[in-house]
Amino acid sequence: MLCLLALGKVSAQSESQVFDAKTLKSQILNEDRKYAVYLPAGYNDSERSYPILYLLHPAGPRGTVANQQAWLYYGELKQYLDKAIANGEITPMVVVTPDANFGDVRRSYYNDADGKFNFEDFFFKEFVPYIEKNYRVRTDKGSRAIVGASAGGGGAVYYALHHPEMFAVCGGLAAAIREWKDANMQNRYPGINEDKLKEWFKDYDVFNIFRNMADKDKNQFKLFIACGDDDGLSVNNGDLHAVLNQVGYKHEYRISEGAHDWKFWRSITPEVMKFVSDAFRM
Repeated sequence: MLCLLALGKVSAQSESQVFDAKTLKSQILNEDRKYAVYLPAGYNDSERSYPILYLLHPAGPRGTVANQQAWLYYGELKQYLDKAIANGEITPMVVVTPDANFGDVRRSYYNDADGKFNFEDFFFKEFVPYIEKNYRVRTDKGSRAIVGASAGGGGAVYYALHHPEMFAVCGGLAAAIREWKDANMQNRYPGINEDKLKEWFKDYDVFNIFRNMADKDKNQFKLFIACGDDDGLSVNNGDLHAVLNQVGYKHEYRISEGAHDWKFWRSITPEVMKFVSDAFRM
């Protein structure tokens, strides 16, 4: 009986854990920020350090929660990861999702043009250092990945381009990426001069960044792009695919049946996660 109880206790300790409303204080944003974290089975039973995936949530779709819990609630992340790791399909990893707070429609993963909500600064100067200090994760480039959907997909691509020294792999699922002519930033920031907005937008115009990328900077991180064929952003993602082909940036591109919703993002999750895991294993 004692042996059975002991085995049961070990088994319980070995299960994966999810915390969906952890908090850290941000000096940059001047407020508390929430985040969710997935710890794989065995995390609490060892001193092992794990590769880490920064997983960015979308701003919608309408009627859904647009915060750090979205990948857990709608993406069914824990269920997928538990099964895929147990079956040996992907390597065990820590996954974290910061809350980007889309209660204000102007907010996104970039630093605001008016400087009032600098989420990118928060992410790199506060969030990543906090996570990598407080969780047993590997901090080399080869053990970091960043993936996101919709606005989070755009954020993932921005961040990988801005800090290619940090990420081995990037995944953009229906990434919200636009060129200046389609960005409508003047509607978002009506009080800012157009020339100033254009200058600010250069950091987030991924099309021109890739077009103007020097040969030495190409293929610094592995890139996976996917979009549903009925998604309004399929044209943008297809255009990015064409630009990447033109400049010779190696990448994986998927266009398949689906819309701009969690059904499609759930369907592509196994493929992008295996892509991430394979990059970690190299």
